[in-house]
Amino acid sequence: MAELTLDDLVANRTLSAGMAALLAAATAERHSILNVAIPRMAGKSTLMDAVLAERPPEVPIYALGRRHGASLGIPESGATGGYLSFSEIASHSVTDAYLWGADVRQIFQNALDSGHAIATALHADGVESAFGVIAENEVTDEQAAQIKLVVYIRSLGEWSEPDRRAVAVLAEIDGIEDGRPAHRVIHRWDEATDTFEQVAEPTLVTPEALAPYLERFGAASED
Repeated sequence: MAELTLDDLVANRTLSAGMAALLAAATAERHSILNVAIPRMAGKSTLMDAVLAERPPEVPIYALGRRHGASLGIPESGATGGYLSFSEIASHSVTDAYLWGADVRQIFQNALDSGHAIATALHADGVESAFGVIAENEVTDEQAAQIKLVVYIRSLGEWSEPDRRAVAVLAEIDGIEDGRPAHRVIHRWDEATDTFEQVAEPTLVTPEALAPYLERFGAASED
């Protein structure tokens, strides 16, 4: 099956044009992103792959995992700045790219030292609980504050064959204190009306950076 793009996910109403524009613009500027959901099969990986496809062509993805040994596949000092990507922050090892504890701390510290961005996911029911999971790994506030966007995905119906997937919250992270995020919801999904709404202006990227993406994804939403 062909991988879905952000245009596809806007067209099938997994997220709004405004959500897609903010994610694409943030990825173009290499900001760290965390996808969050409770059930399996909620579309965290599908969405992350679509988001990372928006990165500039010169920005590499470093696919991390224990298969690489102690380094986890983190590039050596001086490597081109890119995304440190791994499947999930999780204590259960579904694959070698589900990481926990010292491995997670190693990645966050390396990103802080090297300027790489982080792209990963975890199971939680919202923004605050997501950072609670990160704090369980003894990640410091400074390290955790590298995450700039959190995407909370809702999956409705049977988890293995959901009736509906929707990005319920897209939030910007302004900082972390004692493991708790100072965050602002920029976009959200209203389940009762099955509509997306913007509730605040984004500050992570400029209006000029958003404009071409809003035009592009606005067209996708009309197809």
